[in-house]
Amino acid sequence: MCLMEIIRFLLGLCVFFYFHRSVSAEATCKLKAKFNLSGYKNVEKKKVVIGGMFPVHKRIASSDGNTSRVPVSSGCEGFNFRTFRWTQTMLFAINEINKRNDILPNTDLGYVIYDSCFTISKAVEGTLTYLSGQDEAVPNYRCGTGAPLAALVGAGGSDLSIATARILGLYHFPQVGCYSSSCSALESKFQFPTFLRTIPNDKHQSTAMAQLVLHFGWTWVGTIAADDDYGKYGIKDFKEQVEEAGVCISFSETLPKVSSPEDIQRIVQTVVEATAKIIVVFSSDVDLSPLIVELLRHNVTNRTWIASEAWVTSALINQPDVSSVLGGTLGFGVKRANIPGLQHHLLDLDPYDDPLAEEFWELQMAEEVNGTLSRPVRGIPEGLCTGRESLAQLNNTYLDVSQLRITYSVYKAVYAVAHALHNLEHCEAGKGPFNGKKECADITKFEPWQLMYYLKNVHFKVPNTDEELYFDNGDVEAFYDIINWQINSNGEISYITVGRYNGSAAPEDRMTIVNDSIVWNNEVLQPPRSVCSENCQPGTRKGIRQGEPVCCFDFRTTKQPCVCSYRNYARECVLCSGDYWSNEAHDACLPKIIEFLAFGEPLGITLIVISAFGALLTIAVGVVYVVNLGTPLVKANDALLSFSLLFSLVVTFLCSIVFLGEPQHWSCMTSQVGLALGFALCLSSLMGRYMVQKVHTFLLAVLFCVYVWIRTAHLCTCTVWLIILPPHPVKNTSAQNIKIILECDEGSVVFICCIFAYDILLALLAFIFAFIARKLEDHLSEAKCVTFGMLVFFIVWISFVPAYLSTRGKFMVAVQIFAILASSFGLLTCIFLPKCYVLLIKPERNTEEMMRPRAKLSDGISTGTSASLATAATEVNATIASTAIDD
Repeated sequence: MCLMEIIRFLLGLCVFFYFHRSVSAEATCKLKAKFNLSGYKNVEKKKVVIGGMFPVHKRIASSDGNTSRVPVSSGCEGFNFRTFRWTQTMLFAINEINKRNDILPNTDLGYVIYDSCFTISKAVEGTLTYLSGQDEAVPNYRCGTGAPLAALVGAGGSDLSIATARILGLYHFPQVGCYSSSCSALESKFQFPTFLRTIPNDKHQSTAMAQLVLHFGWTWVGTIAADDDYGKYGIKDFKEQVEEAGVCISFSETLPKVSSPEDIQRIVQTVVEATAKIIVVFSSDVDLSPLIVELLRHNVTNRTWIASEAWVTSALINQPDVSSVLGGTLGFGVKRANIPGLQHHLLDLDPYDDPLAEEFWELQMAEEVNGTLSRPVRGIPEGLCTGRESLAQLNNTYLDVSQLRITYSVYKAVYAVAHALHNLEHCEAGKGPFNGKKECADITKFEPWQLMYYLKNVHFKVPNTDEELYFDNGDVEAFYDIINWQINSNGEISYITVGRYNGSAAPEDRMTIVNDSIVWNNEVLQPPRSVCSENCQPGTRKGIRQGEPVCCFDFRTTKQPCVCSYRNYARECVLCSGDYWSNEAHDACLPKIIEFLAFGEPLGITLIVISAFGALLTIAVGVVYVVNLGTPLVKANDALLSFSLLFSLVVTFLCSIVFLGEPQHWSCMTSQVGLALGFALCLSSLMGRYMVQKVHTFLLAVLFCVYVWIRTAHLCTCTVWLIILPPHPVKNTSAQNIKIILECDEGSVVFICCIFAYDILLALLAFIFAFIARKLEDHLSEAKCVTFGMLVFFIVWISFVPAYLSTRGKFMVAVQIFAILASSFGLLTCIFLPKCYVLLIKPERNTEEMMRPRAKLSDGISTGTSASLATAATEVNATIASTAIDD
């Protein structure tokens, strides 16, 4: 039994060791691939290492796709002299910092710089290798030893920086972008928490481009963008802003990232066939270069190009004979500066130091001596190139330090990292990411997130410049030079600054541009026009073209009061405002004629004279009554009601004058209310003369109370009307096209109807009472005259309605005044003319006997006063008739 237990134990132990060994073997690190990276490295005996990544080559070399052997990481091709200068600038800045005593005096900076080959895959390879600390990258492991990693400067374009920032952000590792890493997507700290940049955010550049297009009035533009985040986001922001302002996009093309002659040919064909003369390009110089070559081959001229900062000063684009295509280009360049000592550093290049320097030397010297370096290991024949030639005699992009813009951004990025490291090493006790501890970090072993704190809060003056660098949420202030490509006396392109753009200024002050200093394409001094449809002609409006942008339209004739202008690209002409009318040519809005019945014009003077005559005549009648106040005729006709009637007629005569002149608030209220109250007093006086005859005392009291109540209600209605919705002056612009009629608005139709309905009711009652009283005793027989006067009153106001509605403008006021005067003269003449005839011409009839009532006849017609008044009326009518016959 014991033997069996021992055997089982031994078998179990063997199985355990077998499986343990298998699991251990599976858990061992295994290198999946070896990266093929080139660059610079100096980490020996250095306290801190700064990483760099630049697109020294334009692309990765194509592979044969052979799967029968172990795959090898692709190499790079297409050496870029401009980005090689940026790489050397980083080396120069690190060497310069190591020599300074005010920045990191006791710390030597090392560096590891890789070539991203302008490709995302190479950028990722470099990032993984950089984090791993060895050439064979092991994700999520730091296998190397030595100096700690500080930050990464690079990695190139926006799409490269986005790829590397996503990886570095996982470890809270700082990254400072400096070349074309301006995509607005990189401002998101949620996605890219550790990304900073020394180049402005592209949202400012897109806004600057949009303002430039609007500044010159271009409404028809084409766009070309690289097929990466830099191009897509930049052109998207630009298009959103210009389209909101009314600019139309003629075409929108995308540059291929991988060589595609077919796509390039298609884009060239689009540019040739398009009518847009302005083309906005958001791209790197590497992506744009093939298109420029093809445009030169097709001799595409007469276009104005708007350049983004990535290619506006690129020597890769500024090739010989390019002025015929790109002359007059306008673009935006980041801040420029001089870097003392940089050119000497660029000249002091040893071709035997590293493969990149050797490749650069071969390419540059091949054009001068047609040779390669004499290195025995390469098997190159000796004597063709010694490697000791002078670079000073060359005139190339690498040595061109006249436009240090991106180069300057690289320089600032290195100094930003150095200042952050200095602040970390010499921190202020109790501050920083150390939880209140009183000691600072050890610069030989710190965590990346600790440096990130100081990098975000760095603030320093860039050496040899006046610029103070600091980060605002990871971005720097947006300052751009507006650059114009002009041809100098040697026939070469010169970059001339013609303006500035400051993204932090007020919107109206951001762009400053000197139009006269710009030289356009084909040496033209006037800005080009770029519109889909030319200006509409006078008297025409814009018609829609189906399926085309609103900037493209046809011309159609119009009879509307509108103006078609160059600045307006709506589908219709712009209607003139209410106070204006378009001229015959429909190219300007003219002020409308202001119309109202003025005091000084002939019609106004005539109406004033008639109104004044009526008022004076009424006063004269009152004077006659006062003189004859004790006579039987005046006594028999109730002097108090007569004077009340005369006073109301004076009010109506004078009230008509208030209708004249320019309407004012007081005149509108006075004219309407005065007219209503004047006629109410007049008609109530007439009604009162007959209401007291043959009426029972009780009934009279009741009628009087009702009258007082209605009268009070009338006055209250007028008061409420004036307080709540009073009449007021208005401008009537719809009655006539070319005139503005100044008139009074009633304020409330309900109130005015109620008030004048009361007058109509009084008029009907007065007419009824007068008509009934026409057959009463002699001293009331004047009712016939009153009845006739009321008939005249009704005829005038019934005729007034169609006449008023058929007129416009000042003649409406004239018709209303005429109706007031006619009805007032009718009442005055019919009621008081017979009495005045007796008082002034036939005073012998003004006796008690003539006023005494006499017996009624069988037909109901009385004599006495009625006979006297009838006789007087007959004689007056006979006199008027004879006068008319004599005339």
